[in-house]
Amino acid sequence: MIKVKLRAINLLLLMCLSGIAAAQVDNKVLPLDPAVRTGKLPNGFTYFIRHNEEPKNRVVMYLVNKVGSILETDDQRGLAHFMEHMSFNGTTNFPKNELVNYLQKSGVRFGADINAYTSFDETVYELPLPTDNPDLLKNGIQIMRDWAHNATLDADEINKERGVVLEEKRLGKGAAERMRRIYFPLILNNSRYAERTPIGTDEVLNNFKPEAIKRFYQDWYRPDLQALIVVGDIDVDQMEQTIKAKFGDLKNPVNEKQRTRYTVPLTSKNQFVVVTDKEMTATTAEVLFKHAATEMKTAIDYRKGIVNSLFNQMIAYRYAEVTRQADPPFVQGGAGISDFIANLDNYGVSVTAKPGELEKGFKAVWRESERVKRFGFTETELERAKIAYLSSMESALKEKDKIQSINLVQEYQEYFLKGTAATGIVLEYDMAKSDMPGITLEEVNALINEYTKPVNRDILIMAPEKDKAQLPDEATITGWMSAVEKENIVPYKEEANKLPLLAKEPVAGKIVSEKKDDQLNITTLILSNGIKVILKPTEFRNNQVLFNGFSPGGTSLYNDVDYQSAASSGSVIPAGGVGNYNVTDLGKYMSGKQAAARPFINERSQGINGSSTLKDLESALQLTYAYLTEPRKDVNAFKGIITRSKASMANRSSDPKTVFNDTISAVLGNHNIRRTAPSIQKIEQIDLDKAYAIYKERFADASGFTFTFVGSFDVTIIKPLLEKYLGGLPSTNAHQVAKDLGIHAPAGRVEKTVYKGTEPKATIDLVFSGTYEHSASNNIKMNALKEVLEIRLLERLREDESGVYSPQVSVSTAKYPEGRYSLVVSFGCAPQNVEKLITSALDEIGKLRTVGATQVNLDKFRAEDKTSTETQLKSNGWWLSYLVGQLQNKESLNEVDNYIAALDKVTVDNIKEMSVKYLSGKNYIRFVLLPETK
Repeated sequence: MIKVKLRAINLLLLMCLSGIAAAQVDNKVLPLDPAVRTGKLPNGFTYFIRHNEEPKNRVVMYLVNKVGSILETDDQRGLAHFMEHMSFNGTTNFPKNELVNYLQKSGVRFGADINAYTSFDETVYELPLPTDNPDLLKNGIQIMRDWAHNATLDADEINKERGVVLEEKRLGKGAAERMRRIYFPLILNNSRYAERTPIGTDEVLNNFKPEAIKRFYQDWYRPDLQALIVVGDIDVDQMEQTIKAKFGDLKNPVNEKQRTRYTVPLTSKNQFVVVTDKEMTATTAEVLFKHAATEMKTAIDYRKGIVNSLFNQMIAYRYAEVTRQADPPFVQGGAGISDFIANLDNYGVSVTAKPGELEKGFKAVWRESERVKRFGFTETELERAKIAYLSSMESALKEKDKIQSINLVQEYQEYFLKGTAATGIVLEYDMAKSDMPGITLEEVNALINEYTKPVNRDILIMAPEKDKAQLPDEATITGWMSAVEKENIVPYKEEANKLPLLAKEPVAGKIVSEKKDDQLNITTLILSNGIKVILKPTEFRNNQVLFNGFSPGGTSLYNDVDYQSAASSGSVIPAGGVGNYNVTDLGKYMSGKQAAARPFINERSQGINGSSTLKDLESALQLTYAYLTEPRKDVNAFKGIITRSKASMANRSSDPKTVFNDTISAVLGNHNIRRTAPSIQKIEQIDLDKAYAIYKERFADASGFTFTFVGSFDVTIIKPLLEKYLGGLPSTNAHQVAKDLGIHAPAGRVEKTVYKGTEPKATIDLVFSGTYEHSASNNIKMNALKEVLEIRLLERLREDESGVYSPQVSVSTAKYPEGRYSLVVSFGCAPQNVEKLITSALDEIGKLRTVGATQVNLDKFRAEDKTSTETQLKSNGWWLSYLVGQLQNKESLNEVDNYIAALDKVTVDNIKEMSVKYLSGKNYIRFVLLPETK
């Protein structure tokens, strides 16, 4: 399916002609969105330029290369990806690491903003930049030019980067990677794709000569395989002239190699493979029917994409219903049409089975697929799916002038790489609206027969190694399929629920006070039941409303005996539905409505999160009222959740990362029962009646609630809806507060090593924690400390010592129940380098305490934070998060007005003081995950 796009063109020829003439038009390639300017230079270099002001004063540039691992020779396996790394390690105009250094100083974060990726068929470089700095914009184009063909490929830099790439490869090792190595050749029909995974081989990465990567670079980084995509707040004419001047002198190789388009051949064979691994946590089975993919280029292709989407939507609902049974036959199951690889898509049927119940689970998923194949869908299902599809398209159409530049860039990338139509949302919507009435039930039902031919079928089973003896062979599993196909399966039936959502309409309350903050454009209302409502209308989107409601209390008010029921109540009770609708019928009722609401109960509060379009805001508020006042106690839904949850616990301890994370959580929580790992015993403590009573109790008193709404609404118009659905909530004026449970990380120095797994890799978390003086100023300083430390660790552990791929520093602070902080340094590495790299990391922390941060690194943090803040301030999501956070911390909503000024006041001495106070090592916990054997 084509992604949402922007502008339109005239559809008269496409939509009004009939008969043979219409078919001829429909078979023509859809036109490229006229809002983008495109061209091709004499050397074959392609460009796409588009003016777009979302976000304003920003531009996104992608250098897209039709170059990937599929083009590597045997002695180059992994070098397409290695080349991507080297583009950041020295170019003609930015030697060594100066490129990253320059961009960081300019406010562009390495990894978060400036980035790249390598796949089988492409390598893409990404660069978002501010446009209000002409020199930076000019240098951005120069960076793109250097990436296109100015990499220096210095031998010393290549040798330094070997360790980094090998560490990136090490991070991907584990059960999934080991099993993939076995089944990839089979499901990819032993094609070239099976032996050209982008990460490459250890042998090549450790031993290749610089000449090998230089040869790859000279052969494939060339203008006829490259495109520059520039979308943002720029002058299109000026940018076009700059691109012509900068890229026009690129030259293709004299002896140009042919860029072969590789494929995965369809062999007309059926294949079967079983793969097991000691660290696999569940038994899964998948049946793949490989199929020649339809290119998305013409109006006919687009129509077929809609049909596929409707099919997937309907079959997903079918499987969701099975999952909600009191005794569901599997943990997870589903089927649908999806992209596969290269020239193929596929129809896949998959199941995650309960322990020891693969036959039952597999037959259940196969039975639903067979039911569709035998009887198809119903007219009601199709009509509901059509309404939902068009509603989604209408919502996208209303945002046609608010589409983010990054989304447009990615569309033009697909157009360049694959010829995928990029026509604009108006044309897409018109095609969908025109096509939808003519899409018949017979047409949708025919899809499953088109995709499930008796050839090109692969069956893949993956399971824990300990269950290997019980796994079926090919004859057994095909026997299961045949048995299901001979069953007396009955057609799908559904009973229409035409009742209103609410069993009882709310009695509206009144707005008793109103206050306006003109500076923040915020209106504060107090309702007659005590609810406070914060309203911030914005113009960031045309048709988006986000909201949150919370009140204090949460699970902190319940003892340990009732904790499991309390902690699960926010999920198991909503799973039963609301009002007059169980959860299955509720999904059908909400079809076509762009509205959602979901309650939560966490440790210190309870509440609800929601979103909607302006048209469907009443539906979202109606859902809110329903969840808070009319929850359903559904025994079958509850039993199904418990059954599947228990099944998922069976092999949980086989996964090294899970065991490591469980250990960290337990230690940091002082082994409190609320912080230790989930278990079957804990699941068995969940009582439906108790959970229901707790849920009702948590939402019985609206007087403690604060609701915040951000988005494209009119305050005057929204008021009556708030009075009805929020003002009508019950109120007891209890005004409960959360309880301090006193669960903190242990004081002092602790070392915990976990031995789990077989791969030669280690994971390290270094945790500094303790009491914290929570304030706006300290929060900024703590973020600065986090950022400058991460910059130094990146420079030392990655660039200087080549020992890690991507060291991370995270920081969290909390004001309530008492000021606490946690700063965590995380990285992965080779087991033999653990002590050395921990020593290096602690040495950098020690330097922050004794010497302090460098001014240049502080300036990088300040530039990056200002750049990201400017963009965040134009996002509904950021404003909702900010306002809710301020309200929960009982702090001024106007704090944001002083943020940039406070940021400018942070000094090197401030960071040194914070390091001395919070990174002293007094409270320091070292976690290390190592393999079980050396």
